[in-house]
Amino acid sequence: MPDPEGTAEPSLHQLRLFLALGEDLHFGRAAARLHITQPTLSRQVQELEKRLGVPLFTRDSRSVTLTDAGRALAEEARATVEAMDRLRVRAGQWARTLSAHVVVGTVGAEAAMPYTHAVLEHLRTLHPALTVEIRTLGFAEHLTRLLSGDIDVAFLRPPVPEGVEVLELATEPRIACLSADDPLARRSEISLADLRDRVFVDVPPEVPRVWWDFWAVDPRPDGRRVRYGPVVSDMEGLLHTVATGQGMCFLPAAARGLFPRPGVRYVDVVDLSPTVSALGWPAEHRDRPPVRAVREAATAAMSAARRQDPPSP
Repeated sequence: MPDPEGTAEPSLHQLRLFLALGEDLHFGRAAARLHITQPTLSRQVQELEKRLGVPLFTRDSRSVTLTDAGRALAEEARATVEAMDRLRVRAGQWARTLSAHVVVGTVGAEAAMPYTHAVLEHLRTLHPALTVEIRTLGFAEHLTRLLSGDIDVAFLRPPVPEGVEVLELATEPRIACLSADDPLARRSEISLADLRDRVFVDVPPEVPRVWWDFWAVDPRPDGRRVRYGPVVSDMEGLLHTVATGQGMCFLPAAARGLFPRPGVRYVDVVDLSPTVSALGWPAEHRDRPPVRAVREAATAAMSAARRQDPPSP
């Protein structure tokens, strides 16, 4: 039975373990995913059941299944864990505001781009007391973490979902990233029509589709839908998938110098639209001090760049 005085409430850690086991329904797999031993997982689940006063799982030598109580309480446990995650994110936002700290996300090679360095240099000049934390994020998380407020701003590549505002920083061509064994990789340039039968790498479902549709050019100009292949979560996974001939993709032209890889070739595409680099932030957070500081630095950096490189007459 539950402790009548409420002194043995379930811990957040126990709820996370419960949810993981409820998904895997296998102590060994769940323990491996959680990076703990199987006996530790078993003890924690037994302790949780004791604290709640109900059995959560039915176990035998062959299988693990959720009880009716376990299925019902899983929804409450998930809501509790998600609420605590939101609390942690909000607390982090306020902590950064009060301590003059900003978290900057980057995706792909954006951390290495000259405009990123220029913005951060202006940020240091304009706000010398502000500390900056850089986080390199995968495809599946850079926009979700931005919208959740887990990061303050991000150097990214539009399009972006609703709720994100951007300041454009630069424009460059997109190129095809092909396996070295692909016959098209031997050409100096190709067209979208040449790629009509090629499989395109895909991204996890958490990635806003508007973003990947742009990168895949889906649909193509002739209305044909793209045929997708393996799912990748980051740049290294993408390049490995291409190098092994499982799919192709389009990348910014800077990839030629930033991501040379055995088995990968980059080819110009004559009718492929360019890509824009941008600084993005949640629209609802635009006036928070850390976000405003980076926006001001980006504006100053772009103004300085225009003065150094005026447009041709």
